[in-house]
Amino acid sequence: MRIANYLMLLAALVLTVSGCSKKQEAGPSSIHGESAKAGAKLAYEHHLRIELQEKDIAPRMASVREACESARFGACNILRIEQSEHDGTLTVRIVPSGVEALSGLASQNGRLAWRETRAEDLADAVNDNAQKRKQLEAYSTQIEQLSQRKDLATNDLIALSHERAQIQVERENLQNVAAQQQRRLDTNLLQLDFSDEAHGHRLGLSLNAWTDELREGIDDALSMLAYGIPFLLLAFPLALGWRWFWRRVTRKSRNSI
Repeated sequence: MRIANYLMLLAALVLTVSGCSKKQEAGPSSIHGESAKAGAKLAYEHHLRIELQEKDIAPRMASVREACESARFGACNILRIEQSEHDGTLTVRIVPSGVEALSGLASQNGRLAWRETRAEDLADAVNDNAQKRKQLEAYSTQIEQLSQRKDLATNDLIALSHERAQIQVERENLQNVAAQQQRRLDTNLLQLDFSDEAHGHRLGLSLNAWTDELREGIDDALSMLAYGIPFLLLAFPLALGWRWFWRRVTRKSRNSI
Protein backbone atom coordinates (compact mmCIF):
# COMPACT_ATOMS: atom_id res chain seq x y z
CA MET A 1 0.00 0.00 0.00
CA ARG A 2 2.89 2.35 0.61
CA ILE A 3 4.02 1.95 -3.00
CA ALA A 4 0.50 2.80 -4.18
CA ASN A 5 0.53 5.93 -2.06
CA TYR A 6 3.90 6.87 -3.49
CA LEU A 7 2.58 6.46 -7.02
CA MET A 8 -0.43 8.65 -6.32
CA LEU A 9 1.81 11.25 -4.69
CA LEU A 10 4.08 11.20 -7.74
CA ALA A 11 1.11 11.76 -10.06
CA ALA A 12 -0.05 14.70 -7.93
CA LEU A 13 3.46 16.13 -8.01
CA VAL A 14 3.54 15.91 -11.81
CA LEU A 15 0.24 17.78 -11.98
CA THR A 16 1.53 20.50 -9.67
CA VAL A 17 4.77 20.98 -11.58
CA SER A 18 2.99 21.06 -14.93
CA GLY A 19 0.51 23.59 -13.58
CA CYS A 20 3.28 25.84 -12.33
CA SER A 21 5.13 25.69 -15.63
CA LYS A 22 1.97 26.51 -17.58
CA LYS A 23 1.21 29.42 -15.24
CA GLN A 24 4.63 30.86 -15.90
CA GLU A 25 4.14 30.51 -19.64
CA ALA A 26 0.81 32.35 -19.41
CA GLY A 27 2.41 35.54 -18.08
CA PRO A 28 1.97 38.79 -20.03
CA SER A 29 4.46 39.45 -22.80
CA SER A 30 5.10 42.29 -25.20
CA ILE A 31 2.28 43.52 -27.42
CA HIS A 32 2.61 43.39 -31.19
CA GLY A 33 0.26 44.96 -33.71
CA GLU A 34 -1.87 42.57 -35.74
CA SER A 35 -2.84 42.69 -39.40
CA ALA A 36 -5.31 40.32 -41.02
CA LYS A 37 -4.05 37.94 -43.68
CA ALA A 38 -5.07 38.47 -47.29
CA GLY A 39 -8.76 37.82 -47.74
CA ALA A 40 -9.58 38.02 -44.01
CA LYS A 41 -11.66 40.82 -42.49
CA LEU A 42 -10.44 40.91 -38.90
CA ALA A 43 -10.51 43.97 -36.64
CA TYR A 44 -7.96 43.61 -33.82
CA GLU A 45 -8.20 45.07 -30.33
CA HIS A 46 -5.63 45.08 -27.51
CA HIS A 47 -6.29 45.68 -23.83
CA LEU A 48 -3.40 46.26 -21.40
CA ARG A 49 -3.35 46.83 -17.65
CA ILE A 50 -0.17 48.61 -16.55
CA GLU A 51 0.93 49.20 -12.96
CA LEU A 52 3.02 52.30 -12.22
CA GLN A 53 3.85 54.43 -9.23
CA GLU A 54 1.04 56.89 -8.65
CA LYS A 55 3.24 59.92 -9.35
CA ASP A 56 4.14 58.52 -12.78
CA ILE A 57 0.62 57.85 -14.07
CA ALA A 58 -0.34 61.37 -15.16
CA PRO A 59 3.01 62.16 -16.84
CA ARG A 60 3.00 58.78 -18.58
CA MET A 61 -0.50 59.29 -19.93
CA ALA A 62 0.56 62.73 -21.17
CA SER A 63 3.60 61.21 -22.90
CA VAL A 64 1.52 58.52 -24.58
CA ARG A 65 -1.06 61.09 -25.65
CA GLU A 66 1.62 63.35 -27.14
CA ALA A 67 3.19 60.41 -28.99
CA CYS A 68 -0.17 59.49 -30.46
CA GLU A 69 -1.24 62.98 -31.45
CA SER A 70 2.14 63.70 -33.06
CA ALA A 71 2.01 60.36 -34.94
CA ARG A 72 5.46 59.47 -33.56
CA PHE A 73 4.84 55.77 -34.18
CA GLY A 74 2.48 56.13 -37.12
CA ALA A 75 -1.06 57.36 -37.71
CA CYS A 76 -2.89 57.45 -34.37
CA ASN A 77 -6.09 58.93 -32.94
CA ILE A 78 -7.16 59.44 -29.34
CA LEU A 79 -10.61 57.93 -28.71
CA ARG A 80 -11.05 58.21 -24.95
CA ILE A 81 -9.25 59.58 -21.90
CA GLU A 82 -10.29 58.90 -18.30
CA GLN A 83 -8.32 59.75 -15.18
CA SER A 84 -8.95 59.53 -11.45
CA GLU A 85 -6.89 59.75 -8.27
CA HIS A 86 -5.17 56.39 -8.54
CA ASP A 87 -5.67 55.26 -12.15
CA GLY A 88 -6.45 56.28 -15.70
CA THR A 89 -7.44 54.91 -19.09
CA LEU A 90 -6.27 55.94 -22.53
CA THR A 91 -7.85 54.41 -25.63
CA VAL A 92 -6.37 55.01 -29.07
CA ARG A 93 -6.64 53.67 -32.60
CA ILE A 94 -3.24 53.21 -34.20
CA VAL A 95 -1.65 51.49 -37.19
CA PRO A 96 -0.44 47.94 -36.38
CA SER A 97 3.23 48.90 -36.76
CA GLY A 98 2.92 51.41 -33.91
CA VAL A 99 1.24 49.19 -31.31
CA GLU A 100 4.44 47.70 -29.91
CA ALA A 101 6.25 51.02 -29.62
CA LEU A 102 3.32 52.88 -28.04
CA SER A 103 2.56 50.10 -25.55
CA GLY A 104 6.27 49.90 -24.74
CA LEU A 105 6.29 53.63 -23.96
CA ALA A 106 3.19 53.21 -21.80
CA SER A 107 4.67 50.35 -19.72
CA GLN A 108 8.22 51.70 -19.44
CA ASN A 109 9.58 51.26 -15.87
CA GLY A 110 6.23 49.74 -14.92
CA ARG A 111 4.67 46.30 -14.85
CA LEU A 112 2.47 44.84 -17.55
CA ALA A 113 0.03 43.12 -15.21
CA TRP A 114 -2.45 41.83 -17.79
CA ARG A 115 -3.01 41.84 -21.53
CA GLU A 116 -5.61 40.64 -24.00
CA THR A 117 -5.71 40.61 -27.78
CA ARG A 118 -8.85 39.69 -29.64
CA ALA A 119 -10.23 40.04 -33.15
CA GLU A 120 -13.72 40.62 -34.50
CA ASP A 121 -14.57 39.10 -37.87
CA LEU A 122 -16.13 41.82 -40.02
CA ALA A 123 -16.49 39.70 -43.16
CA ASP A 124 -20.29 39.41 -42.94
CA ALA A 125 -20.74 43.09 -42.09
CA VAL A 126 -18.47 44.21 -44.94
CA ASN A 127 -20.19 41.93 -47.46
CA ASP A 128 -23.63 43.03 -46.28
CA ASN A 129 -22.73 46.69 -46.67
CA ALA A 130 -21.26 46.07 -50.13
CA GLN A 131 -24.44 44.27 -51.17
CA LYS A 132 -26.59 47.17 -49.95
CA ARG A 133 -24.48 49.65 -51.90
CA LYS A 134 -24.77 47.53 -55.02
CA GLN A 135 -28.56 47.33 -54.71
CA LEU A 136 -28.77 51.06 -54.04
CA GLU A 137 -26.76 51.88 -57.15
CA ALA A 138 -28.99 49.64 -59.24
CA TYR A 139 -32.07 51.40 -57.87
CA SER A 140 -30.42 54.79 -58.51
CA THR A 141 -29.89 53.80 -62.15
CA GLN A 142 -33.58 52.94 -62.49
CA ILE A 143 -34.59 56.29 -61.02
CA GLU A 144 -32.30 58.13 -63.42
CA GLN A 145 -33.76 56.25 -66.36
CA LEU A 146 -37.30 57.13 -65.28
CA SER A 147 -36.39 60.79 -64.89
CA GLN A 148 -35.39 60.93 -68.57
CA ARG A 149 -38.94 60.25 -69.75
CA LYS A 150 -40.71 63.17 -71.42
CA ASP A 151 -44.25 62.21 -70.40
CA LEU A 152 -43.81 62.60 -66.63
CA ALA A 153 -46.33 64.62 -64.70
CA THR A 154 -45.35 67.24 -62.15
CA ASN A 155 -46.20 64.92 -59.24
CA ASP A 156 -43.98 62.24 -60.76
CA LEU A 157 -41.09 64.65 -61.07
CA ILE A 158 -41.49 65.69 -57.43
CA ALA A 159 -41.57 62.03 -56.34
CA LEU A 160 -38.44 61.24 -58.37
CA SER A 161 -36.66 64.24 -56.90
CA HIS A 162 -37.55 63.00 -53.44
CA GLU A 163 -36.24 59.52 -54.26
CA ARG A 164 -32.98 61.00 -55.54
CA ALA A 165 -32.50 62.85 -52.26
CA GLN A 166 -33.21 59.68 -50.25
CA ILE A 167 -30.78 57.70 -52.39
CA GLN A 168 -28.05 60.28 -51.82
CA VAL A 169 -28.58 60.19 -48.05
CA GLU A 170 -28.49 56.38 -48.02
CA ARG A 171 -25.40 56.38 -50.25
CA GLU A 172 -23.55 58.66 -47.84
CA ASN A 173 -24.57 56.53 -44.86
CA LEU A 174 -23.32 53.35 -46.51
CA GLN A 175 -20.10 55.07 -47.55
CA ASN A 176 -19.53 56.17 -43.94
CA VAL A 177 -20.13 52.63 -42.70
CA ALA A 178 -17.67 51.27 -45.26
CA ALA A 179 -15.07 53.86 -44.26
CA GLN A 180 -15.47 52.97 -40.56
CA GLN A 181 -15.15 49.28 -41.33
CA GLN A 182 -12.02 49.85 -43.38
CA ARG A 183 -10.55 52.00 -40.60
CA ARG A 184 -11.09 49.18 -38.12
CA LEU A 185 -9.42 46.74 -40.52
CA ASP A 186 -6.42 49.01 -41.20
CA THR A 187 -5.75 49.97 -37.56
CA ASN A 188 -5.70 48.37 -34.10
CA LEU A 189 -7.69 49.53 -31.10
CA LEU A 190 -5.38 49.88 -28.09
CA GLN A 191 -6.78 50.41 -24.59
CA LEU A 192 -4.25 51.24 -21.88
CA ASP A 193 -5.40 51.00 -18.26
CA PHE A 194 -2.97 52.61 -15.79
CA SER A 195 -3.17 51.88 -12.07
CA ASP A 196 -1.15 52.71 -8.96
CA GLU A 197 0.78 49.59 -7.98
CA ALA A 198 0.78 50.44 -4.26
CA HIS A 199 -2.92 51.29 -4.22
CA GLY A 200 -3.70 48.11 -6.10
CA HIS A 201 -1.78 46.03 -3.57
CA ARG A 202 -3.63 47.63 -0.67
CA LEU A 203 -7.10 47.25 -2.09
CA GLY A 204 -6.56 43.91 -3.80
CA LEU A 205 -7.96 42.92 -7.15
CA SER A 206 -10.82 44.86 -8.66
CA LEU A 207 -13.92 43.06 -9.81
CA ASN A 208 -12.71 42.96 -13.40
CA ALA A 209 -9.26 41.78 -12.38
CA TRP A 210 -10.79 39.17 -10.07
CA THR A 211 -12.93 37.93 -12.95
CA ASP A 212 -9.90 37.78 -15.21
CA GLU A 213 -7.90 35.87 -12.62
CA LEU A 214 -10.80 33.49 -12.09
CA ARG A 215 -11.06 32.81 -15.81
CA GLU A 216 -7.31 32.27 -16.08
CA GLY A 217 -7.39 29.96 -13.05
CA ILE A 218 -10.18 27.87 -14.58
CA ASP A 219 -8.27 27.65 -17.87
CA ASP A 220 -5.12 26.58 -16.05
CA ALA A 221 -7.01 24.02 -13.98
CA LEU A 222 -8.54 22.48 -17.10
CA SER A 223 -5.14 22.42 -18.77
CA MET A 224 -3.61 20.75 -15.71
CA LEU A 225 -6.38 18.17 -15.66
CA ALA A 226 -5.96 17.38 -19.36
CA TYR A 227 -2.18 17.15 -18.95
CA GLY A 228 -2.35 14.92 -15.86
CA ILE A 229 -5.07 12.47 -16.92
CA PRO A 230 -2.65 10.17 -18.81
CA PHE A 231 -0.42 9.94 -15.74
CA LEU A 232 -3.39 9.11 -13.53
CA LEU A 233 -4.59 6.47 -15.98
CA LEU A 234 -1.13 4.92 -15.88
CA ALA A 235 -0.64 5.23 -12.13
CA PHE A 236 -4.01 3.78 -11.11
CA PRO A 237 -3.64 0.31 -12.72
CA LEU A 238 -0.04 0.14 -11.55
CA ALA A 239 -1.18 0.85 -8.00
CA LEU A 240 -3.88 -1.81 -8.22
CA GLY A 241 -1.40 -4.31 -9.67
CA TRP A 242 1.13 -3.62 -6.95
CA ARG A 243 -1.56 -3.89 -4.30
CA TRP A 244 -2.62 -7.32 -5.66
CA PHE A 245 0.99 -8.49 -5.87
CA TRP A 246 1.79 -7.27 -2.35
CA ARG A 247 -1.21 -9.03 -0.86
CA ARG A 248 -0.29 -12.25 -2.64
CA VAL A 249 3.30 -12.12 -1.38
CA THR A 250 2.28 -11.35 2.20
CA ARG A 251 -0.38 -14.09 2.10
CA LYS A 252 2.23 -16.65 1.03
CA SER A 253 4.55 -15.45 3.77
CA ARG A 254 1.85 -15.89 6.42
CA ASN A 255 0.93 -19.34 5.10
CA SER A 256 4.57 -20.49 5.17
CA ILE A 257 4.85 -19.42 8.80
